[in-house]
Amino acid sequence: MSAPRTLGEILDAIDPDPEDVKAVSVADVLNEVGDRSFAPMVLVVSVLLVSPLSAVPGTPTIGAMMIILIASQWLAGRRYLWLPDVILRRAVSAARLSRAISWLKPWAAWFDRNSRGRLKVLTLPPMTLLAKIMIVAVALTWPVLELLPMVTSIGALAVSLLAFGLMVRDGVWLAAGFATVGGAAAFIRWVAMQVQG
Repeated sequence: MSAPRTLGEILDAIDPDPEDVKAVSVADVLNEVGDRSFAPMVLVVSVLLVSPLSAVPGTPTIGAMMIILIASQWLAGRRYLWLPDVILRRAVSAARLSRAISWLKPWAAWFDRNSRGRLKVLTLPPMTLLAKIMIVAVALTWPVLELLPMVTSIGALAVSLLAFGLMVRDGVWLAAGFATVGGAAAFIRWVAMQVQG
């Protein structure tokens, strides 16, 4: 199966009809996106964590585990994505997923319209390697930060921008992802300083 080429194509591929199915599992999403689609799979998980779906307790932690597993294999140069059965069986209600996708589609259309091969230097090694490492590093923080409102959504936005930039080979989105990571780190540091003193 060929990888989706745009964010809109990804959302269309995983958008369920709640009248036909009650729940959508990670295995269902992988079947639609493809087991060689590392960037699209990271993008699916992170984009859903930017949506209202992230308000479901435990979702950021589960999303973090999935992104770490996917991005680690991507970093290792695996050709095919492998996820354990315990994750493949995880599911979300079709109605809730469909609502999240409907919320995301206008944003996806805007991103797709505004992506083209810019700042090519950022889409080549070693910058692509740095982007993948950053994706793992950001996801590692989510289980700890899940209790802080909106913080994991900011991290998910950063991961989304990095994964989108890698998928469409647009350095502007990679630069935006790096900047968002820096902004999120500065915000977390400020919050920590407020708490301490």
